Amino acid sequence: MSPTLNREMRDVLETVEQDADARVLVLTGEGSAWTAGMDLKEYFREVDAGPEILQERFRRDASEWQWKLLRFISKPTIAMVNGWCFGGGFSPLVACDLAICADEATFGLSEINWGIPPGNLVSKAMADTVGHRESRIIMTGKTFDGQKAAQMGLVNKSVPVAQLRDEVVLLAQDLLDKNPVVLRAAKNGFKRCRELTWEQNEDYLYAKLRDPEPRAQGLKQFLDDKSIKPGLQAIKR
Repeated sequence: MSPTLNREMRDVLETVEQDADARVLVLTGEGSAWTAGMDLKEYFREVDAGPEILQERFRRDASEWQWKLLRFISKPTIAMVNGWCFGGGFSPLVACDLAICADEATFGLSEINWGIPPGNLVSKAMADTVGHRESRIIMTGKTFDGQKAAQMGLVNKSVPVAQLRDEVVLLAQDLLDKNPVVLRAAKNGFKRCRELTWEQNEDYLYAKLRDPEPRAQGLKQFLDDKSIKPGLQAIKR
């Protein structure tokens, strides 16, 4: 992860957001790593050696694509963690709606071992996603595998790496079967509800779901046509 990657990811996410044919976004890595974390030489030597305004720009770019564009993109997002996931990579991992990893993947927040706490909202991402006692990961720098990541709730599921792609495709297909307007409101409503009061949540979700068409369509298929079982399948569009 680097200033160059920040710019590229911002451009990609803005393109995907506007592409009507792109309905599910899967974020994965090339080769044996999902991400090795930040490019330490570029970030902490070259960037920190520059003027403060340049440092702030690079950090703002990183936050923009990970915590704004990726987290609230209108399309459902899946992190497909195929290998190493370290440091700053935890932010985009948590920003994705769903995550499936390989059993063989290795996760770690090793910043403590070389003298700094996790940065770029990593601590916030962890605190929002896993239990309080998992702060030991940040405090010890110990690595853990995919099955442990699933156990602590960092990912939804862990499978052998040979099955990873097929598992993600199945999940993506399930999401494609849903009404995209309702799916967007549901996923963003869930994320927003962590930041709002009960009263604010009610107003927010009501405002987002004022379009009666999807609801009317679903009720007709269930009550009148008896063509679907909502507990088992999505409405037919």
